[in-house]
Amino acid sequence: MSLTDVKVRNARPSGKTIKLSDSDGLYLEVRTTGAKIWRYRFYLPGGKDSRYTIGEYPAVSLSDARAERDRVRALVRRGINPTAARRLDNEQAQAEAANTFKTVAVEWIEKKRENWTPGTTQQVESFLAINCYPAFGDKPIRDVTAHEILAVLREMERRGSVSSALKVRQWCSAIFCYAVSTLRAESDPAAALKGAIIPRKAENSRCLTHDELRKYFAAAGAYTGHPQTKICLMLLPFVFVRQGELRRGRWQEMDWDNNLWTIPAERMKMKRPHSVPLTPITRKLFEKLHALTGARELMFPGIKKPLEPLSDSTVNRAIEYLGFPSKQITSHDFRATASTTLYEAGFRREVIEKQLAHAESNRVVAAYNHAEYLPERREMMSFYEGWLTGFILASVAPDI
Repeated sequence: MSLTDVKVRNARPSGKTIKLSDSDGLYLEVRTTGAKIWRYRFYLPGGKDSRYTIGEYPAVSLSDARAERDRVRALVRRGINPTAARRLDNEQAQAEAANTFKTVAVEWIEKKRENWTPGTTQQVESFLAINCYPAFGDKPIRDVTAHEILAVLREMERRGSVSSALKVRQWCSAIFCYAVSTLRAESDPAAALKGAIIPRKAENSRCLTHDELRKYFAAAGAYTGHPQTKICLMLLPFVFVRQGELRRGRWQEMDWDNNLWTIPAERMKMKRPHSVPLTPITRKLFEKLHALTGARELMFPGIKKPLEPLSDSTVNRAIEYLGFPSKQITSHDFRATASTTLYEAGFRREVIEKQLAHAESNRVVAAYNHAEYLPERREMMSFYEGWLTGFILASVAPDI
């Protein structure tokens, strides 16, 4: 006769383990300790008598036990050992729990590292650590939802980090695609969020006014912060490279004999080597810097982390410290100022664009010579130095 809830509840232990049968192989095992365990007796092909433990009463009720028995009976009819199947399910669940979003993300970053610049790697690691890992980094990647990712992107948007939110969505999508390809996720939930964050209209770099240049050089000359930061501020207008290209400079790139600084391809945006002719002022500034940091590999070692380059936030804060509100003056504005001034001065487009390290418009060009037009570029840089020094006060001149 089948068991009832009352009979199961009232079952009491005795001096030995007793078994109360229900139906279709299900029975309740009442142990001497008082524990009541649901078990299922089954036979696999070949006649082997086996047991499958369902769970303990009252956590598993009679109706729950019967439902589980029916489920595993269906497995047995297909020749599957339910105990082995459960063990496999547990192992798979443990593997999925170990494959968290953070675990897969770190693995993906390592795969990408050799093709990325150190700056890109640092940016990806930092953005994920700040925004994604606290929200769902410890969650199995298979279980991360589009809703959770969107919440992170919305918070970034609320903080004003729209461009960063767009990057984070793209990186998340790439991580999920990697997880799918390695059989650790079924789909890419970040793909559905494309378009959820609307990029703001890009603010183009602008040519600085003469008054802004005067104020900048006066304030930079009076800067009382760390010396390498001050030299970085003074060099930016003259060399008009991208800020990261200057901050991450290494002394081995400097050719003092030929007055030429050559930045390797891996540190350039266009992945092509780029040369910067030194003028009297830029050479003097680099020499002053060399006296400070020449014993190190980096031209501009960080203040707190000297094995890492000076951070962009340090330079940006320094510009703000000069008296300019956030983003009023950027390193790209120095590039725009140089471009506008040099075009107006009549220098050839090819020479200007080469010095700005812009992409070649002629895609057929097979080779890229970083020293191309070098004599003209030296002349152009000398002209531009003279033009800039017109905005430098006599009191500041000794500092450069």
